Amino acid sequence: MSNVASSGDFDLSGQLPVGVGGSAAAEFGPLVRRFAKTFGSRRGVGAGLAVHLHGEPLVEIWTGSAGGTPWAKETGSIIFSATKGITATVIHRLADRGLLDYAAPVSEYWPEFGANGKGGITVRQVMTHSAGLSALSPIASGLEILDHQLMEERLAAAKPDRLLGIPAYHALTYGWLLAGLARAVTDHGMAELFRSEVADPLGIDGIHLGRPPVAAPTSYAELAGTQLRPIGNPLTAKVLGLSYGIPGALGAAARCLFLPGVEAILEGEDPPILRTELGAGNGVCTASALATMYGVLANGGMVDGRQYLSPRTIKALCRIQSYRLDRALFYAPMLWRLGYHSLPMPGAHAGFGHVGLGGSFGWAEPRLGLSVGFVHNRLSVGQLTFDQSSAGWVLPLALAGLRSARRAATLVETPEAA
Repeated sequence: MSNVASSGDFDLSGQLPVGVGGSAAAEFGPLVRRFAKTFGSRRGVGAGLAVHLHGEPLVEIWTGSAGGTPWAKETGSIIFSATKGITATVIHRLADRGLLDYAAPVSEYWPEFGANGKGGITVRQVMTHSAGLSALSPIASGLEILDHQLMEERLAAAKPDRLLGIPAYHALTYGWLLAGLARAVTDHGMAELFRSEVADPLGIDGIHLGRPPVAAPTSYAELAGTQLRPIGNPLTAKVLGLSYGIPGALGAAARCLFLPGVEAILEGEDPPILRTELGAGNGVCTASALATMYGVLANGGMVDGRQYLSPRTIKALCRIQSYRLDRALFYAPMLWRLGYHSLPMPGAHAGFGHVGLGGSFGWAEPRLGLSVGFVHNRLSVGQLTFDQSSAGWVLPLALAGLRSARRAATLVETPEAA
């Protein structure tokens, strides 16, 4: 009897709901139906979902629309903070080649970073949001953050705050910190490294930092919904601005998450956010590409029989680095790895990945060889709480589908057992 299902054990010819494209194993029916119901019936809104086992697709589906065109497998959307997982993967590639060491001070590679008492801050502290640099002071505006090299320089000159050594989510600064580090050791920007260290070695197109090139197969899905316009009204902006000075978790959250005018960089068919290199938040990715990248992390660093990351590096990035509650995320138990986090929900504690604003995410479950990519283009303040928790239904239903298929596989005798 066989008790381990491989990707070849699944029948991908299961019937999909009306309006859903792609393919999915029949055992994932509940996941497919929930996905279709959630994203298949709203104008201008669409989504993609991929579930891979040992690098092979079990679910590759999409629904809805990207502006005026139907969503397709090659449609990508801004994944906001889920970008951080890709940025971290770039750093792991550099560490794997001996270009940097997680335990070494950042200033060893980026001398300017040692200013203002930061000489002892390590690469590991930056990657686990413990560098005491979760906010910029004086506060940058939404337009200022479009100059990514200026932001790198400002962080190099900044003084760490009192949370140095304590996890406090570096919502925007994370990307510039690691971009500055990577630039120091490679002389390349993070957008180029997304291509040379992730997309090209994995043989995929659907991972970009900023707008995909015109000739790329990946098409950008314009954001749908109210976006963040409501927080830009004068009263809300004033309240958020005042919260900067509040001690404790509320002040920490406001300082790391809110920048005056940030809503303006999301506006329009060609929003300004697409024209910068924000390694913490402006990745444009397809669901399939995210699942592919995390599939490598879930399967020992291997891709097509090649070693993408060494076993030593895979072991390091899978290890929980801090069990302390995150001070900037209202004491959430993030269980920070080196650039990835866990989720406080049943069945997810052993996996890791990164969720972005609005709920898009990439995920790896090394115990099972499973990976998930989920992207969509809806960003509305009124629906944000629901969408932000998308992993709370996607992951349990994906795991349930896998368990169901494996139970079915145990009922089928292999030729050797017959």
